[in-house]
Amino acid sequence: MCGIVGYVGEKNCIPILINGLKRLEYRGYDSAGIGFFSLGSTHVIKSKGKVSLLEEKLNSHVYESHLGIGHTRWATHGVPNEVNAHPHFNSNNNLLIIHNGIIENYQTLKTSLKNMGYSFISETDSEVIAHLIDSFLKKGNELLKSVRLALSEVEGTYGLAVIYEKEPDKIIAARKGSPLVLGIGEGENFIASDVSAILAHTNQVVYMEDGEIVEVFKDKFITRTIHDEEIQKEVHEISLSLDEIDKGGYSHFMLKEIIEQPDSVTNSMRGRLLLDDGNAKLGGLDNVLERLSNCKRIIISACGTSWHAGLVGEYMFEQYAHIPTEVEYASEFRYRSPIIYPDDAIFFISQSGETADTLAAMKEAKTKGALALGICNVVGSSIARESMSGVYTHAGPEIGVASTKAFTSQLVVLALITLLLARKRGMKLDEGKCIAEHLSKIPEQITKILELNSQIEFIASEFQDAKNFLYLGRGFNFPVALEGALKLKEISYIHAEGYPAAEMKHGPIALIDENMPAVFIAPKDSTYDKIISNIQEVKARKGRIIAIASESDSEIDHLVDYTIKIPDTTSMLMPLLTVIPLQLLAYHIAVKKGLNVDQPRNLAKSVTVE
Repeated sequence: MCGIVGYVGEKNCIPILINGLKRLEYRGYDSAGIGFFSLGSTHVIKSKGKVSLLEEKLNSHVYESHLGIGHTRWATHGVPNEVNAHPHFNSNNNLLIIHNGIIENYQTLKTSLKNMGYSFISETDSEVIAHLIDSFLKKGNELLKSVRLALSEVEGTYGLAVIYEKEPDKIIAARKGSPLVLGIGEGENFIASDVSAILAHTNQVVYMEDGEIVEVFKDKFITRTIHDEEIQKEVHEISLSLDEIDKGGYSHFMLKEIIEQPDSVTNSMRGRLLLDDGNAKLGGLDNVLERLSNCKRIIISACGTSWHAGLVGEYMFEQYAHIPTEVEYASEFRYRSPIIYPDDAIFFISQSGETADTLAAMKEAKTKGALALGICNVVGSSIARESMSGVYTHAGPEIGVASTKAFTSQLVVLALITLLLARKRGMKLDEGKCIAEHLSKIPEQITKILELNSQIEFIASEFQDAKNFLYLGRGFNFPVALEGALKLKEISYIHAEGYPAAEMKHGPIALIDENMPAVFIAPKDSTYDKIISNIQEVKARKGRIIAIASESDSEIDHLVDYTIKIPDTTSMLMPLLTVIPLQLLAYHIAVKKGLNVDQPRNLAKSVTVE
């Protein structure tokens, strides 16, 4: 959500911080700021709105500093404005902090600090940290000890960076529940909440773990626990390139990522799909495969789009591997005292690998003895490191806030796991080979659907002024209806709901009229006749219908207003195809409404707070 970047070295930090913040814009934010020391003075420049507005403020002055911190804020405590933007500072204006996360006991700390004579200018929980650290500095402690003592009183989550005018050669950074990495350079070092912020300068990184605090100098770093025990950290080389996080000539990251899906789903199955054996090989599950294949129950826990992928996974696991499966919202799973047994296997799905609710749910599952497995996209992320085993999706960087290629890659990984478990549990070779063959054809089939982009853009123009949408599907395509509705809500701000098509008669049909478009996901599968009946029910009430249909289906055309024809595949893989037109439809409607597709209001790419 919020973004952090920091620099210490020989170069002027100002352009490095600004460019780093620009790389973090995709995460979602509403204000930005930087702080640094220059010519014996402390400087804090903040702006509500985009980083470009902050940059304009800086262009009117010539600043130079070799140490500084920058932040993009996604509002939690207090409205988006300059006062609530980070960095925050102490009463002497010589200590600056930036903070991601939520301080749960900030009111108690704030009251105590007010009793000590401190005053507050913002509505944020984060400002408390600046004054709390200052209170320990005033007792004669050095900066590192003051930060450690302050954090020992804090309850909640934080990715934290601190600079102090009296110790101007270092950044102190700490992590608990909010991602933070160090970037290691030559005569310069960096901190960031996301490697994309520092990728232009280094590909050598150190991942911080919860409960760690680090002193970052220009030529070294020293990592300790919050209890002051020194730790030796491993430096990792990341393979991500700058080209992968640029738009590549597309008007939006979201469009680029939709178009990239033939490649991203190929990468998700590369080296894993065994066509001749009708099977899959997933190295990340090798060491737990026996336990996984013998589990009594699978639980899938996730949020948002990843939860929708999990719903498809439930259908896959139950129909083909014959393992009872439940899908849980991670945010509910962690709080409702779930009944978990040691012979349960729980998959935690997250694009970023940093989703706070999903990460907390994983930790809860581990304490109860379950097999906790991760499915995520980001190598080295918290969920990847916390899980007992797991599978990377290899979708590549996803910058657009509304997830597209991450979703389809999650579906591919779930299909591969299904195939692996099904074969392990008795699926015959011929059936396995049939599924594997269909899966191998998915990339070229997605390419064929993408060729319908102009047709889908025209349909979008017909419905861009709609106030409400209804998305309806059955079986494997019910979760796709949910995902299609979510995409439209996220980026076009049109109210949309997804339902199992049979549930329409149990309430939603009351909404149907000529102003309520309905999107039916209606491939020719075992539920086709039922879907046609539902279409006729909507048509009888003057509803306008868009249908996602099989390219071999000529009967449906006279029943609906618009059809988008897609290739056929086996039922379990159909969501990989039916979702593509829905992504494009949402995208084009949002563009035609003149909205910020890549950074929709109020949303963040990685939800790292509750």
